[in-house]
Amino acid sequence: MASTSEKVAYLLRAVNVGGNRVPMAELRALASDLGAHDVATYVNSGNLVCVPPGDAEDFGTALTRGIADRMGVTTDAVARTGAELQAARDAYPFDIHDPKWCHVWFFTEAPTGTAAAALEAYDFGDDRLRVLGRELHLWYADGSGRSAVTAPRLLRLAGVPGTGRNLRTVETLAAMAQ
Repeated sequence: MASTSEKVAYLLRAVNVGGNRVPMAELRALASDLGAHDVATYVNSGNLVCVPPGDAEDFGTALTRGIADRMGVTTDAVARTGAELQAARDAYPFDIHDPKWCHVWFFTEAPTGTAAAALEAYDFGDDRLRVLGRELHLWYADGSGRSAVTAPRLLRLAGVPGTGRNLRTVETLAAMAQ
């Protein structure tokens, strides 16, 4: 994925919701302790950008292990470079009526063809989604709070770990990881 000189964004699943408290200052300290440099976080929802020491995926594994050990929170860390985040943003296939209602889910790996078909065929009412490789693009008709699209349902249908961010966050993280 990334060389040791390339910034990588780590998107943590389900932190700072439902009691899964991961303070961003502690996350930055953990990343530094694990050997990352140029460490930054964005908002309080588990977005870390850094230059990892060595392999980006190995660092993500060490990061999730460290979060579990230090903070007692089990999560997944989905790694993407700035270029990969920008490519996902650029590939967004729907009209952008409100960037906070337009999301991209980032999976650790591409769902199987069967899982992708199941995701796209599921009846989510007026909401729309499309799987493109390791990303799932979502268009919420009336916002995510009223949607039948839920994280547990997406994860069950996809069969692989992942987490979502709205387009504003994707754009910001892409810029931070350049």
